[in-house]
Amino acid sequence: MFYLELHPVCLSAAKGCRPGGEIGSGSRLAISRYAAVSGLLTGYNPGVTLTHEQLKAGTRLGRYTVQRSERLPEIDATFYELRHDLGSRHVHIAREDDNLTFTVLFPTVPQDSTGVAHILEHIVLAGSRQFPVKDPFFSMQPRSLNTFSNAFTASDWTAYPFSTRNEQDFFNMLSVYLDAAFFPLLRKETFLREAWRLEFDPIDDPQGELKLQGVVYNEMKGGMASASSQMHRALGKALYPDLTYAVNSGGEPTNIPDLTWEGLRDFHARHYHPSNAYFFTYGNLPIERFLNAIEAQVMSQFAPLELDVGIPDQPRFDTPKQVEVAYPSSDAATGAQVLLAWMVAPSFDSFDVLRWNVLSDVLLGNPAAPLRRALIESGLGSATADLTGYHDDFRQSAFAAGLKGLSISENADIADSVEALVLGSLQRIADEGIETELVDSAIHQLELSRKEVSNSGWPYSLKVFFRFASTWLYGGDPLRALRLEEDLSRLNTLRAQGGFFERMIREELLDNPHRVRLVLRPDPAMPERQLEEERSRVSALSAEFTDEDRRAVVETAVELARLQEQPDDTSVLPTLELRDIPRGVPRPAYGVQQGAGATVGRAPQPTSGAVYLDVQLNVGALPTPLLDVLPLYAYALTRSGAGGLDYVGLSRRIEAQTGGVSASAGVSTGPDDLDDVRASFTVSGKALSRNAAHLVDIVHDLLAEPAFDLARLTQLTRQQRAGMESGVVSSGHVYARGLATAQLSSAAALAERQGGLSQLARLKGLDDEARLTGLLEDFAEITRALRATRARVLLTATPADLELDLSPVTGLFGGGEARTPEIALPSRVPQARTTDVPVSYHAKSFRAVPYTHRDAPALLALAHLLRSEYMLRELREKGGAYGGFATYDPQGGLFGMLSYRDPRMARTYQVFQAARDFVNGPLGERELREAILSASTQLDPLTSPDTVARMRFFGDQAGYTPEVQERFKSRLLEVTLGDMRRVFDEHLHEEAAAYAMVTGRDPNAELAEMGLQFEVTAI
Repeated sequence: MFYLELHPVCLSAAKGCRPGGEIGSGSRLAISRYAAVSGLLTGYNPGVTLTHEQLKAGTRLGRYTVQRSERLPEIDATFYELRHDLGSRHVHIAREDDNLTFTVLFPTVPQDSTGVAHILEHIVLAGSRQFPVKDPFFSMQPRSLNTFSNAFTASDWTAYPFSTRNEQDFFNMLSVYLDAAFFPLLRKETFLREAWRLEFDPIDDPQGELKLQGVVYNEMKGGMASASSQMHRALGKALYPDLTYAVNSGGEPTNIPDLTWEGLRDFHARHYHPSNAYFFTYGNLPIERFLNAIEAQVMSQFAPLELDVGIPDQPRFDTPKQVEVAYPSSDAATGAQVLLAWMVAPSFDSFDVLRWNVLSDVLLGNPAAPLRRALIESGLGSATADLTGYHDDFRQSAFAAGLKGLSISENADIADSVEALVLGSLQRIADEGIETELVDSAIHQLELSRKEVSNSGWPYSLKVFFRFASTWLYGGDPLRALRLEEDLSRLNTLRAQGGFFERMIREELLDNPHRVRLVLRPDPAMPERQLEEERSRVSALSAEFTDEDRRAVVETAVELARLQEQPDDTSVLPTLELRDIPRGVPRPAYGVQQGAGATVGRAPQPTSGAVYLDVQLNVGALPTPLLDVLPLYAYALTRSGAGGLDYVGLSRRIEAQTGGVSASAGVSTGPDDLDDVRASFTVSGKALSRNAAHLVDIVHDLLAEPAFDLARLTQLTRQQRAGMESGVVSSGHVYARGLATAQLSSAAALAERQGGLSQLARLKGLDDEARLTGLLEDFAEITRALRATRARVLLTATPADLELDLSPVTGLFGGGEARTPEIALPSRVPQARTTDVPVSYHAKSFRAVPYTHRDAPALLALAHLLRSEYMLRELREKGGAYGGFATYDPQGGLFGMLSYRDPRMARTYQVFQAARDFVNGPLGERELREAILSASTQLDPLTSPDTVARMRFFGDQAGYTPEVQERFKSRLLEVTLGDMRRVFDEHLHEEAAAYAMVTGRDPNAELAEMGLQFEVTAI
C-alpha cells in the first residue's frame, strides 16, 4: 500500500483542441491536421493502418522509435514499447477493446512534506493554456461519457489516467489532460484556494479569528487522522530515511504552509516535462492515432531536458530499528498497532516481484496462511496490522506483518510480544518447511488473476497498466512484468531444487537487519494538541502583522471570493452532445430454466476460460434481528468451516480450486414501489474451467453444511469491527448519508442497520461469550431459513462450459416465496456521530420517487446539475471542503446533499438550504445538456464478461428489464429545466429532510441558529 490520493468520485475530463484553439472532435480530419502540424508521419493517410509486422523494432514513427513489438496471446493483445527523441517512454497495448485508455505518469520525488506533488496534482487540473477556466477538470465532469477519470499522487509518482468507450470523447479528454499536465496556468489564486491561505472568519473582518484554509490542507487534516495513513507515513520514513519516501508526498498539515507558490512552479518545471514522462495508451485504434495527437499537442513544443529525478538505493541498516508514532484516537483499549517491516528486493526486477508476491500470499494471503493464522490465533490482537503484506510501490520493496486491536497502555510488553510472535512464526515456518500445496495455490491465484479480463472495480486497461507500472518506472522491463510464464518457469525450477521459499524467509527476513518495528499508539490528547499547534502556527505566521497586513489578508480573501463568483467562459471547453448518449442497454443472451427450488440462468460469455457462479436468495422472511446479523453471517461463512472441514481446511480448498468465493447481504427496492423492499443474500464464486465442478461443490458445502464455532467467530467479529473502524475516516460521508436516509425509507433503514454505524455498534456489543453464543444460534437459524427459500442461480461461462451440473446447488432449496421484510424507521431526528477527526462529513437527504415514476429522471439530472454547477463551487472552492456532492439513487428513490472532509458546519447547511435558489436562478441550455450527459453516465456502467450477464439476469428477475431501463433513459433525454425546478419543489421539501453528520465536535452550538438540534453519540 502507498499513499494514493484519489478524488472522492471519478470525475470526467474533456475533449480537446487543435493547435490554434479550434475545438477538435477526434475525427480523421483533426488527426490528419495533427500529423501535418507535427510531421509525425510523412504522407500520413488516416485510412491506412500500419500492420504489426511493419511496427517492428527500429521502426521510426516521426520522432518515435519502436523499441519492441511483441504479441501477448495470454490477453489477446499486442505490446508496443516506444521511445521519443525527447526521452519520453511510451507503452501501447493494442487490443480489441473499445474502452480507450490513456495515462501519463511523472516520477515526482518531493524532498519535504509540504505536499508539493499532491498540491500540484490539484492545481494543474485547475486551468491550462488552451482551457483557461477555473476548474476544467471538474467543469468537464458533465461533458464526457468517460468510464474512468482521475488523478493519483503516490509516494514517488503522479499519474493522470482516463478511459472512455467513445472515440470522440477520447481525443477530447486527451487534449484536456495533455494541456493540463504540460501547460497549466498555475495561477496564484488557485494556489491559495487549493494549497493554503490565511483567512479571517468572517473573511471581511480584520479583527476576526485568523485561520488556515485550503482544500488540500483540510483534506490532509482529515486524511492524516486515520491509523492507516499514519502507518504508511511512518513506514516510509522508518525504512527509507534517506529517500523521498521519508517525506509525506500528500502533505503534512503542519508543513503545508511552508510551501510557496514559487516553489510549486519550480517543482512543475523540474518534473512535468516530456523527458520525464511515461505514457500509456490502450485500445482498438491504430497506434498512429494516439502518437499523432500527443506529438502535435505536446512533443512538438518542447526541447530535450536533462532531469535528475532518480531514486538511489537506500543504504542498508546494520541493526534493526524501533519507531513509535502517535495518531489521534481515544481508543486506548484496542487502538494500537505493531508492525514489523523489512526492506527486501528491488521492485524493478519482475522476478523478484513475482517471488515476493507468491511468498506473501503463502504467508498471509488467506485465513489458512501460516503467518496470518499464527497472528490471529495468538489472541494478542483483533486483525492484521495496516500495511501487512508485500509492497512493490517503493523502489526497493518492503514486506511487513503485525497486529492491530492492541492495548499498549495495559500491556507495556505487547510490542515485544508481537515482534517475538512474528519472528518466531517465521522461524518455525522456515524450519518446518512450506507445504507444496500452499505455493501451488498461491501461483494458481496469480494465474487466474492474470487470465481474467474484468472491468469490475477498475477498468481492465488500467489493471494491465498497474501490473507493470512500478517495474517500468524503476527501470525494469515492462513486458516481462506482463509475461508471467518466463519468471514463473524460473521460479518453478528453483522450487524444484528444494527450500527456495524457506531460504527467502531466513536470508531476506530473519537474517536481514534492515528491519523496523513500528508501534502506532492512540493519543486521545492529540486532536486538541493539533488544534493548539494550528493556532500557534497561525500566530507565528501573523506575529508581525500590521494593520496593513491584516487589510491585505482581507483584500486577498475578498478577491478570491470574487474570482470564485466570476463566471467562466466555458465555451472554450468542448463537449459531447446528447446524441452521443447510448440509447440502449446491454442485452446479453442467457437461457432460463425453472426448477422446483431455483430459477437457473446460463449465460454464454467470452470469459477466457473462467467460470462465474452466483446464487441469490430472497431473505425477506427473516425477522429483523436476523436480518441485522446477516452481514456477520456473510462475513463468517467463507472464513469458517464447511463440508466437514475446519476453517483452515476450507480456506486451503478455496485457494487451491477457485479464484475466490464471497458472500454478501443486499437491500433493494422494486422499480414501482419504494416500499417493495427486497432483502437478499448472495454467494458468488469464480474458478478456471478445469475447476468448475469444484466451485459448485464448495458453494454447495457453504450453503448446506457451514460449520461455525465460538473461537473462530470471536476472531472474525473482532476482525470485522477493526475493518469498519478503520474505514470511518475515509468514508465518513457514506456513513453520514446512511444515518440520514435510514430515517426516510425501510430499505435504507435496513441497509444502515446492516452496513452503517449501527452495524459497527452491534459489533462492539459482541464482547462476551454469552453474546457470541447467541450469535451462533442466530447463524443456525439463518442457515435453515436460507435452505427454505427459492434461489436465483446464474452461471456465466464460455459455451463449452455452460452445461456444468449445478444440481448440487439448485437441489438445496425449498422454493419458498419471497416476502417483504418489515423494518421500522428510526425517529426523524438529526443525527451526529463523533469520532477523532478534525473535519466533518455532512448529509442532508430526502425521500423521492421510485424508478418508474415520471419524475425520477428529472431528479437524477437535478442531482448532477447541483453537483457540477453548485456544490463543487460552494463547498470546495469557497468552503474549503475536499468534496461536495448531490446524489440521487433512482432505484432507491433517495436524494442527497453531502460534503466530505469539510472544515465548516453552519455554512455547509446553509449551502444545502440555498440549493433551491440556485436552481431557480439563471440556467440555460448548456447547464441542461451537461446535467443530462452527466446523469447518463450513471446509467451506463462499464461492463465485462464477468459482470454484464449478472447485471442483466438479476436485473430482469427484479423487474429492471431492458424496456424499463430504456424508458428511463428516454425520459432523461426529454428532461427540461422546468422539470428540474418542478421536481425540486414537489419532492425536496425542507420539512421532509433528514440530517446527519460524522464529526469531531458537538455541532449543536454552531447550528442552533439554523433551528437544527442534533442527537450526538460517540462512535
